[in-house]
Amino acid sequence: MCRHLAYVGPAEPLGRLLVEPPHGLYRQSWAPRRQRYGTVNADGFGVGWYAEGDPVPARYRRAGPIWADQSFADLARVVSSGALLAAVRDATLAGADAEAAAAPFAAGTWLFSHNGAVTGWPGSLAPAARTLPPEDVLSLEARNDSALVWALVLNRLRAGDEAGQALADTVLEVAEAAPGSRLNLLLTDGETIAADAWGDTLWYLALPGGGTAVASEPYDDDPHWQEVPDRTLLVASRTDVLLTPLKEPGDTALAPASAKEPRT
Repeated sequence: MCRHLAYVGPAEPLGRLLVEPPHGLYRQSWAPRRQRYGTVNADGFGVGWYAEGDPVPARYRRAGPIWADQSFADLARVVSSGALLAAVRDATLAGADAEAAAAPFAAGTWLFSHNGAVTGWPGSLAPAARTLPPEDVLSLEARNDSALVWALVLNRLRAGDEAGQALADTVLEVAEAAPGSRLNLLLTDGETIAADAWGDTLWYLALPGGGTAVASEPYDDDPHWQEVPDRTLLVASRTDVLLTPLKEPGDTALAPASAKEPRT
């Protein structure tokens, strides 16, 4: 379980999005308002961001709670970016992977986070793992469910799937193999954000100056925050947000058509 946030838009100091808001990700590490599972996110944190002109993101991750890192708030005050993905972690199971288990996971231009838990881990995903190239399994950053879910998403991205399709197909594959899993996934390449609500909360905010924030929960009390319905895929850019209902595993009926959400 965790809380996470992604942003694309005009360049902002990291701290303006993560630390300064009254209910920002920094505060959500010990006082989340809408977290359904767990109460304290103290098992690591991370932020990935994009520098202008460089499509490959930088990452800063630590194994401990964000509030215990005396350097992070200072770094976040002076580093600016037009795109980021950050997360604070509440580990489902204790492990020895330290900061390697903290989101965001990364490959090429992509940053990824998983809020939730896979039921029956690790046995439930053994068949899915066997569909991956052996080198992908051997190179997993961590020995947790989130790292394997990321490998499944990345395998689809490398095969040419669009970000939203890669997330949707992975969620349905994992949900069928491990019913009852919570699978809120968050993905960005610095230009767009793909995310889904599957078992936990997800919100988005179209910012008045341009840009979009997508988060587990609102970081302030702005009335323009919109909640994403459960079992829904979100794909957002700096100017648009598209919501698409997701089918339940085994449901042969077509999902309703996508709907573009108006910006306010």
